[in-house]
Amino acid sequence: MANPTGSYGLRPVRHLNGGSWNGATTKCYISASYATALFVGDPVLLTPTLAEKEATGKYPTINASAGTAGTIIFGVITSFDAAPTNLSLNYNPASTERFCNVCTDPDVIFAIRGDGGAAITSVIPGQNAVMIATSAGSTATGLSGFDMDEGTTTAPNTTQNFTLHVLNIANKEDNALGINAEYEVLLNTVENATGRYLGVTAA
Repeated sequence: MANPTGSYGLRPVRHLNGGSWNGATTKCYISASYATALFVGDPVLLTPTLAEKEATGKYPTINASAGTAGTIIFGVITSFDAAPTNLSLNYNPASTERFCNVCTDPDVIFAIRGDGGAAITSVIPGQNAVMIATSAGSTATGLSGFDMDEGTTTAPNTTQNFTLHVLNIANKEDNALGINAEYEVLLNTVENATGRYLGVTAA
């Protein structure tokens, strides 16, 4: 049976120590001057643009991360604060000021769908991979358009600066080794890895 399809980005599953994900997040700010829509499951990074910074300095200000080789990831959007003028808005349109909640724990394991780009074998667990935006994100579901690149542009291998480290194929009844599989991954180029913090400034 073929694996289900449908992008959802990165979804927290559990902690690396085996415990269930506890739902802990960091409240982050999105500037009205940031002209890119954001969705639940999107990888994000700290903004390099001074004009976008949250004025009080109490909240990290984020932009989208491309998820490609060599890019840095601060965390993953898990939800947005309610929009006062549209309580059903489950994503953040471009150029819209808003707060969101981001999973920034470098030891959280995430699930992500494969993009169906190439034949998959049992060699893939243990390799590194990159993300690919197969769509801009869904304004209906609010979910990210990111998948794991199974070989459409960049096949998984051992390259150290790839953004994901593949732990395994998710052990689920409707998931099998093959294209569009669901994978469990760690963020490999995380901005706040334990014991190593990449400083980010803005201009």
